[in-house]
Amino acid sequence: MIRIGIDLGGTKIEGIALDGAGRELARRRVATPQGDYQGTVAAVTELVASLEQRAGGGRASVGIGIPGTISPATGLIKNANSVCLIGRPFDRDLAAALKRPVRLQNDANCLAVSEAADGAAAGARVVFAAILGTGCGGGIVVNGHVLTGANAIAGEWGHSPLPWPADHERPGPECYCGRRGCLETWISGTGLAADHARVTGRSLDAATIAIAADSGDGAAQASLARLEHRLARGLATVINLLDPDVIVLGGGLSNIERLYQNLPPLLKDWCFSDQITTPVRPARHGDSSGVRGAAWLWPPGDAEPS
Repeated sequence: MIRIGIDLGGTKIEGIALDGAGRELARRRVATPQGDYQGTVAAVTELVASLEQRAGGGRASVGIGIPGTISPATGLIKNANSVCLIGRPFDRDLAAALKRPVRLQNDANCLAVSEAADGAAAGARVVFAAILGTGCGGGIVVNGHVLTGANAIAGEWGHSPLPWPADHERPGPECYCGRRGCLETWISGTGLAADHARVTGRSLDAATIAIAADSGDGAAQASLARLEHRLARGLATVINLLDPDVIVLGGGLSNIERLYQNLPPLLKDWCFSDQITTPVRPARHGDSSGVRGAAWLWPPGDAEPS
């Protein structure tokens, strides 16, 4: 059985084809059609066809991770930072286009599944995985099973407010959800870029800021320090509530190596405990961990799609 995983991000769509043993057969990335729902359905459909061909042909199962979730109340997409998906029957439209069933999960849940299975949190009982990319999402795995929640919003820490804000952080940037000061507006890649621009007047993307910081740029280093303090406050609320065995970071910001040195000592300042030993680790499978988790939504032994 060939299993295809699709990770639908704000700027790119990544696809992977795995064989029954989890070995990679093919991989491809394409740009996300911006603000174009039908274009997104078409792009995913074409990507699946391309991966099937590259994997040697044959009909594959399809799992997809999205920056949002399916509402249990309506069956439509909600809470997506790719706002063109909101209110749409994305899973059903894809199933019709692909002529087979699809399995859809929040992208952070896919990251958590992947890393808990054979990644940076392998063997851990309670895992919190955070995506720090175009947006900011979280996923929770307990004893190998993803926790979705009664409202399908478990782990959605990105739309909680920034904890313990300083005066200059109030009321916070506007968020697409309609509120201000959500964690996503501070600790995502776009949030880092916006913060840097507000403070310095220079518009740089997150990757460029990280490179500049490594090269000794003082303003870029200060922007990363602000990110680390805000991220530590956000993760402290997760630890206070969930107390996970491992925290795994994914998404573009997870590639910033200094986070893993600077975050642990900051956590103790905000957590309600005499000591904090929670490890914070980069996703073992890197930026592509979520797409592997999407493929694993069809585990070995499941029936092939009809």
